[in-house]
Amino acid sequence: FDFFGLSFRAGEDLRYQYMIEGLGRDWSAPSEQRSVTASLSPGKYRFLVRAVSSDGTVSARPASVSLNVLPPFWRRWWFLTLAALAVGLTIYTVDRYRIRRVVELERVRTRIATDLHDDIGASLSQIAILSEVVSARVGSDGDSPVSEPLATIAGTSREMVDSMSDIVWAINPKRDRLSDLAQRMRLFASDILSARDIRIRFSAPEAAKDVTVGADLRREIYLIFKETVNNLAKHSGATAAEVDFRLAGSRLVVVVSDDGKGFDVNGASENGDGERVSMGGHGLGSMRQRAEKLGGTYEVASEVGRGTKVTLKVPIKIKRRRRALAWRRLVPRRLLPK
Repeated sequence: FDFFGLSFRAGEDLRYQYMIEGLGRDWSAPSEQRSVTASLSPGKYRFLVRAVSSDGTVSARPASVSLNVLPPFWRRWWFLTLAALAVGLTIYTVDRYRIRRVVELERVRTRIATDLHDDIGASLSQIAILSEVVSARVGSDGDSPVSEPLATIAGTSREMVDSMSDIVWAINPKRDRLSDLAQRMRLFASDILSARDIRIRFSAPEAAKDVTVGADLRREIYLIFKETVNNLAKHSGATAAEVDFRLAGSRLVVVVSDDGKGFDVNGASENGDGERVSMGGHGLGSMRQRAEKLGGTYEVASEVGRGTKVTLKVPIKIKRRRRALAWRRLVPRRLLPK
């Protein structure tokens, strides 16, 4: 702002005071300066200036100018509205794409699980049955040259059916709940240990029904558990075992303990068959590696004559089932897997 005043007195030196309404309500100190530079934020202002004579008399009416400083275009309401709409549309598009991909993946997983169960699983079962039928027609004579191959074919086919069942369970999207994992582990432990006359006690939390876990994590945990239970059944010599399946914060903890003969954790000891058992075995090492790949730990505590306790701890992302179902309700029916 540049300004000046007139005085009709000879030799009069005028001074000036100014005020910017919107920044403050006080006049500046009198000064001979006739120019003011101000950096103003967007808004409405009123610049006032008055002259002050040498005897202190001020102008009866100050000079004034009103101004409206406009904000830059990126701070105006229409730009902010368009930006908000663009961000919202982007989030909606990305989320729809993510949901579509999840639905497509579930559809593929469902189709693969169905094909494996209905086609390959049924074919393997048929091979096992036909092998047994042919073996029965050949006769019960053990000297038949085809009896042993037929028995091997039947046994291998049934083992493949069991393995196929585990694969189908692992990729089935309807089994992504933690409670399904606990139920599968319970059934496996009951079948294996009951055949060895080992009493089994399995405890799992009710809250696991609403927690979802991915297929890869379920499969890895289940394989570690299967190997642990198989070792227990083969080498422990136990009469009772206990499985504690629980959530501890953001970690899944599975504890398998037995009252068997145990072994020396720091070295090697003989089992009931006279075999040497050590912690460096391939089975325990592979289970440790599986647990470490999942970001967890696999610990074995045992003493000779006092049983064995195995603890598996794996971090999991807690995702409630209800929230997932709420998102699914937003997806058009044509996108959902049949």
